[in-house]
Amino acid sequence: MSEISAKLVSELREKTGLGMMDCKKALVESKGDIEAAITALRKKGELKAGAKSDRATKEGVIASYIHMQGKVGVLIEVNCETDFVAKNEAFREFVKDVTLHIAAANPKVVSRDHVDPKLIEQEREIAAAQIKDKPAAVVDKIVQGKVDKFLSSIALLEQGFIKDPETTIEQLVKQQIAKLGENIQIRRFVRYAVGEEI
Repeated sequence: MSEISAKLVSELREKTGLGMMDCKKALVESKGDIEAAITALRKKGELKAGAKSDRATKEGVIASYIHMQGKVGVLIEVNCETDFVAKNEAFREFVKDVTLHIAAANPKVVSRDHVDPKLIEQEREIAAAQIKDKPAAVVDKIVQGKVDKFLSSIALLEQGFIKDPETTIEQLVKQQIAKLGENIQIRRFVRYAVGEEI
């Protein structure tokens, strides 16, 4: 199999959090077999994120970013396992990229787990009202799709990174975990914009 489809590359990226070229190369080497590609990546040590995701993150940084001549500001806490990684230039650059993304994309929460259930219910009601004329058999599926789309638009980890919209922030985190060899977590953030409603 010489030609690897973009869909296959995308699927491997989703599972591993690695870059597009790494995924394509692994798929070419495994002749399009995703499981074989994952195994090969693990053997090379490129796929470490999954094994590290449950390790404690007690170190890290609090960083800030001011945008548009003081009109938008972001404060974020990103955790890692050791002070050594917290001081690492690549880690600092990653944190800076995330603050820049938050300033531009305006997420409301780190992950969908942090969304107020009342807000989810409200979105569900709005979606149901918009499609009340559809057949009952498809209503639930459409409503769930609309709610999922809403949640992924406000959850930081599910947003496409502004510098590379094909990569989600969650995939970016996984790439850093694989690169730096430690668990990394975006713990919390706050974004302020001048004149916004409080």
